[in-house]
Amino acid sequence: MKQVIELVERKRGVACCTPVAPRLTSGAAEQFSADLALLAHPVRVQILDLLAQSEGQVCVCDLESGLPVKQPTVSHHLRLLREAGLIDCEKQGLWAYYFVKREALTALRARIDAGFQALG
Repeated sequence: MKQVIELVERKRGVACCTPVAPRLTSGAAEQFSADLALLAHPVRVQILDLLAQSEGQVCVCDLESGLPVKQPTVSHHLRLLREAGLIDCEKQGLWAYYFVKREALTALRARIDAGFQALG
């Protein structure tokens, strides 16, 4: 049995499909992408894990000893997490003591969850 396909000529400028709008606005998509990119490196995830486990502050030397990378790399990832507002630190003498900003981490989790919910 042969199937017959009927060709329909349409006028120029007439859409062939029903337009579909994204559920995420451009701004929301950019924020979602930035949030995912921030968490896309395993060292940053490990730093957040180490800090989230602690009720208080963690000395930078303890962070460095618990991670599989050298001090300059740890400092780089700490800077990115600080710039994102997820962690902060207090300097005491020669040492820096880091802590997670739990409210910011909760907000990040909510934004990421909302982004995945929008993707359906």
